Amino acid sequence: MPVRLWWLPGLISTGAILLLTAAPITALLLQGGSDAAQVFADPYLRHVVWFSFYQAALSTLLSLGLALPLAQALSRRRFPGRTLLLRLFGLTLVLPVILVVFGLVAVHGRQGWSNGLLTLLGFEPVSYLYGLTGILLAHVFFNMPLAARILLQSMEAIPASQWRLASQLGFNSRQLFRWLIWPAVRGPLPGLASLIFMLCFTSFATVMALGGGPKSTTLEVAIYQALRYDFDLPLAGSLALLQLVFCSAFLLLQYRVSKAPEYRGERQLPCLRHDSLWWRTRLTDTLVMTLALSIFLPPLLAIVTAGINPQLLPALASQQLWSALGQSMAIAVCAGLLSVMLTTGLLVTSRHLRLRQDRSRLASILEASGSTILVLPAVVLSTGLFILLRGVADVFALGPLLVVLVNALMAMPYGLRTLQHPMERVAQRYDRLCDSLNIRALNRLWLVEWPLLRQPLALALALAMMLSLGDLNAIALFGSQQLQTLPWLLYQQLGSYQMTQAAATALVLLVLNLALFLLIERVLGGRNAHTD
Repeated sequence: MPVRLWWLPGLISTGAILLLTAAPITALLLQGGSDAAQVFADPYLRHVVWFSFYQAALSTLLSLGLALPLAQALSRRRFPGRTLLLRLFGLTLVLPVILVVFGLVAVHGRQGWSNGLLTLLGFEPVSYLYGLTGILLAHVFFNMPLAARILLQSMEAIPASQWRLASQLGFNSRQLFRWLIWPAVRGPLPGLASLIFMLCFTSFATVMALGGGPKSTTLEVAIYQALRYDFDLPLAGSLALLQLVFCSAFLLLQYRVSKAPEYRGERQLPCLRHDSLWWRTRLTDTLVMTLALSIFLPPLLAIVTAGINPQLLPALASQQLWSALGQSMAIAVCAGLLSVMLTTGLLVTSRHLRLRQDRSRLASILEASGSTILVLPAVVLSTGLFILLRGVADVFALGPLLVVLVNALMAMPYGLRTLQHPMERVAQRYDRLCDSLNIRALNRLWLVEWPLLRQPLALALALAMMLSLGDLNAIALFGSQQLQTLPWLLYQQLGSYQMTQAAATALVLLVLNLALFLLIERVLGGRNAHTD
């Protein structure tokens, strides 16, 4: 592309983002703006709002309450499988929610592993999964590993010299926490708490699958019910606007309380903590890791073991399964490519503004436009699109296109964080060389940009595709008999207690996610590609 057209990719991307966000928000304002305040006049809707906050607050407290001692235990202990466990913790970021719901049902459901163990011990089966307990279990499963990894990084950044000094001074557990651990973790803790709270507040698939009834309904599920079950557009618009206000406030709060991590110079090497030799910490760490792993590992194992059963082959022969697989793949590929194209368009223009015109503020505003989707949960965006298009087109006929658009926008914040720094490094190092050699447009893309950016591009594409493969938010509104994806099929099978078919669908979805991620990273990313 000629240098004089540096503004064009950013303009196209920003225009598309604004069109796909501003238009639905306008439709929501027109449809539900006048009735938004009346939501609080309805006792049931007041309960929905209260429960949304209540379950998010409890989930945050439980996740952080387990994550902090778990990070302590992982910081003190070195054991076989520790590296694998930390990688599995990272898997929760991209694991489809409905897949985890299946694992939780297989472990904690009426006929799950836990009740099987109780029966074996001579006790009566118990039912505790559906409702608040199940929601909290799922939220802790997703957020505890994320929080533990972040807190562990902060703890491992404490210099070894401080640990040696604490050992020489004879610090006990309370003094170690007060003078070493707490100063290291109190910086990221408020931002982490606000992030987890927002993720739990906007949780949709978890609450829809495990809520168990009107008593355990959140705002997002209430929006879905108002549209799909009651077709009450004013109520759906009002609830969506309310959700938008809350999410904007949460994002602002997160921005205010989050702090950049302190730079400590060179990377700290792990050191032997003297408190790791105490019998009390050995006992505490064993109990904490046993509790945390009993929450985290069984659902993952259940997905694999439940899928491998004598009925697997007949279930895999289902035409419905393979039709859903094909539609999931088509949507994921389109959403992934669109997300990467919009993201790179923004970044091509923003890096030109930052590096060539020294207009960093404008570049940051342009990049922030790609993350405005964070204040628009998928259900809210989908509701706005539904209301906007219902009078001019068949919304369900446009379902595949709308699901692609929503999924592409939802993946953009991940793409921006993956590609921003690599693209800027390439421009800083090679802009002048390319200008001096007159390497421009497609030649620059093929000879310079592609070899250096193929790994981050592959990672951004893989993340976008995996997020799209696991989506249940957009497909829940636009899905139909003609449009079924693997997560939507799995949700329907769980709802009708078709556990054998659900096991096969869950196993296919898990294998597809992992295989696609590895394939894209290895093939598109290349073995020797780098950005340094």
